[in-house]
Amino acid sequence: MRICIIGFGAAGITAARYASVEHECTVFEQTDKLGGTWVYTEDVGRDEYGLPIVTSMYKNLKTNLPKEIMGYTDFPVPGSDRSYLMSKEVLNFLESYVDRFDLMRFVKFRQVVQMVRPLDTGWKVSVKDLTAEKEEEYIFDIVFICNGHYHTPMYPQIPGMKSFTGEQLHSHDYRRPDHFLGKRVLVIGAGPSGTDISLDLSTVADKVILSRRNHEIDLKNVFPSNVEMKFEVKEINGSTAIFQDRTHVEVDVIMYCTGYYYSFPFLHQSCGVKVKDNYITPLYKHMININHPTMVFIGIPYRTVIFPMFEIQIRSFLNMLKNDNFPSKDEMLQDMAKRERTIEDQGFPKKRCHMIADYVRRYFQEVAEMGKVEPIPDVIFDIFERASAKRKNHLLTYRNEVFSFDTLKGFTVKTID
Repeated sequence: MRICIIGFGAAGITAARYASVEHECTVFEQTDKLGGTWVYTEDVGRDEYGLPIVTSMYKNLKTNLPKEIMGYTDFPVPGSDRSYLMSKEVLNFLESYVDRFDLMRFVKFRQVVQMVRPLDTGWKVSVKDLTAEKEEEYIFDIVFICNGHYHTPMYPQIPGMKSFTGEQLHSHDYRRPDHFLGKRVLVIGAGPSGTDISLDLSTVADKVILSRRNHEIDLKNVFPSNVEMKFEVKEINGSTAIFQDRTHVEVDVIMYCTGYYYSFPFLHQSCGVKVKDNYITPLYKHMININHPTMVFIGIPYRTVIFPMFEIQIRSFLNMLKNDNFPSKDEMLQDMAKRERTIEDQGFPKKRCHMIADYVRRYFQEVAEMGKVEPIPDVIFDIFERASAKRKNHLLTYRNEVFSFDTLKGFTVKTID
């Protein structure tokens, strides 16, 4: 079959590795590099072609998952004396993976997918070649959507935002702490990015105020002395941020670590996919377009074991394709509705459907069973749960742990200085 893969970040790389074994693959990548969000650049805003910079990587990012659960079943991350890697090391790993399986031969760089629309059988994909300044159309049997979801910033709606007299930016455009030397920085959002960036800023900023929602972070965590925790921002007035507890502070910079929108501007409405309140429908197992099952989205769930998830999703889908054993449309819709009810019963909005931290192990098992493929070893989830719990309660020191594991015997952990 002819397979189109949109994006050559980690998801697209993984898709190319497995799909190319039995199929004819073409990968379209908007930039001139592999790696997607793992590529670091000083540039922000737009590139030389007027397109938005897609990467959100900052200079000092360290992974918040250990390398032992960031590899693939047949290509683990090389051993070292540390478990938590710098972003450049992850990019080096992806480059090695691409070299090992000779994946560059499938990629067309500087190619922007303009439109994807279904045909009676297959898909028409319209692509713009940025360097040649021309458009081409291709016909494919299968489409893999691997364009990531850390490229379209989401901003909160806070009264008075436009009145702020200082600098405002989204974490998507954060690169180095140097620019914030001696400044008072308000970081809105205490998820993984917000907490890590606050720690990065604390090395140079005069003061970092980290604004959180009640459930975002364990208050037992000890922060550097110049990092202060505050509740949600109620209002902004000039240079003053006013919080829900009626306290207020003067700040020079507001940084929004408030997440990203799922964005697929190239999908024609006839694809039958909608994004509402940052929830994508109709997808079976967060993957398969229920209206057109020959379109699959890789990597939509978050708070998960990300690279192994790419692998299990792709292997499972390809096996379903090979054996033509897709569930009926009604069965897939019922499964999606069941997940929606679970989230609603817990009191959360539908956009939380794609957050799978509460059932990572079960989700991987369901996906493996769906495609009748070898599951990811249980020890991967054991390490994930240990690392996640440690991070929640020991934000400053959890990266001092070093893991080793055996798929049959389990894992061990030691602490380094």
